[in-house]
This record gives sequence, structure tokens and C-alpha cells, in this order.
Amino acid sequence: MSAYHFECTVCGARYEAADTKYVCPRHGDAGILDTRLISRAGIAKPGADSPRSIWRYLALLPIEPANIEPLLAKPTPFTSVGWTPLYRASRLGSRLGLSNLYIKDDGRNPSASFKDRASAFVVAKAIEHGEKIITTASSGNAGAALACISAAVGLPAVIFVPAAAPQAKVAQLLMFGATVLLVKGTYDDAFDLCLAASKEFGWYCRNTAYNPFTVEGKKTVSFEIAEQLGWRAPHRVFVGVGDGNIISGVWKGFQDLLTLGWIDRMPRLYGVQAAGSAACYNAWREGQATGRPAPLKPVEARTIADSISVGLPRDGLRAVRAVRETGGAFITVGDDDILKAMKTLAQQAAVFAEPAGSVGFAGLQKMAHQVGRDETVVVIVTGSGLKDVPAAMQAAGSARVIEPKLSAVEAIAGQFEN
Repeated sequence: MSAYHFECTVCGARYEAADTKYVCPRHGDAGILDTRLISRAGIAKPGADSPRSIWRYLALLPIEPANIEPLLAKPTPFTSVGWTPLYRASRLGSRLGLSNLYIKDDGRNPSASFKDRASAFVVAKAIEHGEKIITTASSGNAGAALACISAAVGLPAVIFVPAAAPQAKVAQLLMFGATVLLVKGTYDDAFDLCLAASKEFGWYCRNTAYNPFTVEGKKTVSFEIAEQLGWRAPHRVFVGVGDGNIISGVWKGFQDLLTLGWIDRMPRLYGVQAAGSAACYNAWREGQATGRPAPLKPVEARTIADSISVGLPRDGLRAVRAVRETGGAFITVGDDDILKAMKTLAQQAAVFAEPAGSVGFAGLQKMAHQVGRDETVVVIVTGSGLKDVPAAMQAAGSARVIEPKLSAVEAIAGQFEN
């Protein structure tokens, strides 16, 4: 591990790792910290014998390998996070006029979502720090990821979830053995309560954009994309945005690779938000109009994509910076667009995405006409469609009900004849 320090994203103040645990002391909970490796000298690209998981990039992560070596010694969900498939989506690309479209399917992680990346690394840091109980607030996926990875290493987890979270996600939490607290309120209410409880009871808090290490786990997706493309950066990356921490991680990962000289340019990043939960989009659009950064203003979040239904994005500042500094854009899509994208992804690329997982593709569909035909484009799918079966059924439509007779099949069979 290279030594590291923290930098406040608000004021730029620098702190040694021992000086603060979560946020900038000057700015409190708003002072999100960036983790900066002090030296990258001697770091080599992963070899053929490196693990096929996020841990193949251990040299680029702020942790002492010796502190987690026992956890890496045998296969478990903890050691299996990451190295998800990057599919070349030729049929989808032809449909959109793109020759080099790729789908990064993070629904293939152990708990079926991108959030396993952050949870695995935060759990590793909890073990390194000797923490006894870990907690997080979640709209479902982050909690399920933490419950899964915590179960793999035997660390008790307490998860705060809005009472309206999809039952499939709540079921995951319970099955993995977490203590589940359904909060009568929004994700933002659950976040604030989790934060208060962690301070009161001394639990290690994984909360997005509060714990500085969530983005470190999430940045590994950029390492994988670049390596899977032959150590080349794509021209554009599309991903759904809720709290803003995923796109911040994508940005951080490509920045690390550019600094190392492993890629020769930054991709443009495109954050896609549901129209009913568009605080980052609103701030970005205002900044584009005025020519200077605009503050994030809370919205009343309403969307079918529960995983990105956030009134006030906790990592929105970095999310907007990621888009602005890479020359990308924010895009909004409606719930109907999201449902159509779910169906198209499944039928044209065989990738089953939950609503929030399909948002990035919905955004690409909206602006594909502005993308060069030969550009390399990556869409990150952040969660499996099995996370929200009612939404999937809404997107797919109803199955036919027939009598148990061959004659009932005959009319249907005719549709396959040329």
C-alpha cells in the first residue's frame, strides 16, 4: 500500500489519515474527503496471476494488504467482488448507430449490485481499524451489499432503510442476517438517523459520501473497464446518478490511471438522473448557464428507480465536478424511458437491469445522435433486475395464459415462421 492522506473537497485542507475518520473537521458532515495516495512509484499493472476481483488492484487502494490477507486467502463473496463482464453490445450499438458500444454489467456482483465494490472495501477498512459493528443507510442496494459482505466476514451490520424499499431488497438484508430498521420516511431521513446512531453508539459508518472509502471501492470499476479494453480509456461513460458517489468513483478511477500513465486521456462522463430526482442535473444546468459552479438544492424525489431516488445528493458536489471537468453532461430521463430501457437492454443485450441500473442506457438513447459512430462508449449497469421484480413486470408486460392443448400453441408458433 502507498501511504495516503485526505483532502477536503470543499476547502482543500489536507489531513493525515490519523487526524480524522470521516469528514473535514472544519466543515462537518458537508466536508467530504478525497483520499490521495502519496506515492505511486513502483506500482505495476496486474499480472496474469492477479485475482479476478477488485483485489487485483490492491496496490492502488489505501489499505495495508497484511491487515486483510486472512480474508483474501480463500474464496468468499468478499473476495469475489468486481471483475464483472464487459459485453460488446453489437445489436444495441447497431440500433443506436454506434460501432463500439459496451455494457458493464455490475449486476453480476455477489449481492447483484455495483454497491458491493464500496461495501467490500469499507468492510476491509473496518477490519483494519478493529471495528466491531458496521452500519449504513440505504435505499436498498448499499444495504444489501453491506449485509452480504459483512456476513462473509462475520461482522454484525445494522441497516437503515426507507420503509418503502422494494421487498426483494429488504429480503436480501434479512437473509444475510443484518439488523434491519425500516424508517418511516425517505432515504434522506434514513441517512440522517443512521449518522446520528453511528455517533451515539460508536458503530463504523459506511454512509455514502460520509465514509471517505466508499469511492475507493467504486473507483475499481474504471480500472476494470480500462483493462478489459486493453488499457484504453473509452471516449464516453454513461451511468445513473443518485447520491453521486458512483460517478465520483468512476472519475477518481480514471484519474488514477491517467496519473499512472496507464491510459492517455480521460473519458467524458455522463451522469443520468431520473427527471423526478434531478438535483445534480439542476445544479449542472445552472452552472452551464452562469459559467460558475452552482449549489445543489434539494428536490422532492419521486421516481420508479428507487436506488437513485435522492432528494439531496450527499456526494453531489463531486458528481457535478466529475461531469464538468471531463466535458460530459447530465441528462434526465422519465420513468417511461427507464422502463423502456430495461426492456431494450434485456432483449437486445441479454442484460437484466433494475430501473436504476438501466438509467445510464436510457440517457445514452436520448443523446446517441450526438455521439460519434466510431467512439468507444461504455454504459454501466449498476444492479440486477431481480432487485425489483414488480418494475420488471411493468416493463416486460404480461405473459400469455393458454389452455393445456397443442392447438393453443399453434397460432403462437406461426409467428416464428418466415
